[in-house]
Parts: sequence; C-alpha cells; structure tokens
Amino acid sequence: MPINVNNPEADKLTRQFAEIAGVGITDAIVIAMREAIERRSRVESAIETAARLREKHGVKINADMRKPLPRKAFDDMWETN
Repeated sequence: MPINVNNPEADKLTRQFAEIAGVGITDAIVIAMREAIERRSRVESAIETAARLREKHGVKINADMRKPLPRKAFDDMWETN
C-alpha cells in the first residue's frame, strides 16, 4: 500500500533519517515507526511514575493519604486576599 506524504517537513525528516540510517525511504519509515512504537510502549504511566518517585524518596502512603482533599483546600489555594 503506498504512502503519500504531502507535508514538506515530514518528507524532509524522512529523507534526513534515511540518509543517517543509510537506508531507503521505505526502510526509514519502517525503522522510525518501530522505534516510536517501542518507545511509546516503554513509557511509564503517571501512577507508575508516582510510585517510583515515592520509593526513591522513601515516601510511604496510607489509606488516609489516598483520600481526596476537601474542596476548601483547593478553594483556599486560589483565594486572593
């Protein structure tokens, strides 16, 4: 199935990558897409990031800490006096 690139920047970047990688345009697209998909699949979620940072800094949380703050806490942050 053919790919039609109408975006000058996409065309330029693809050709630049193909030259760097020493491959043709088609192989450059395949390589770039495989790398992008792999990179995206390795990205940690926000929950995983929070858990990693808590562990790194020795922060322990309990059930009370998991409860949402009351609305007043947020209102107080935005209150201008």
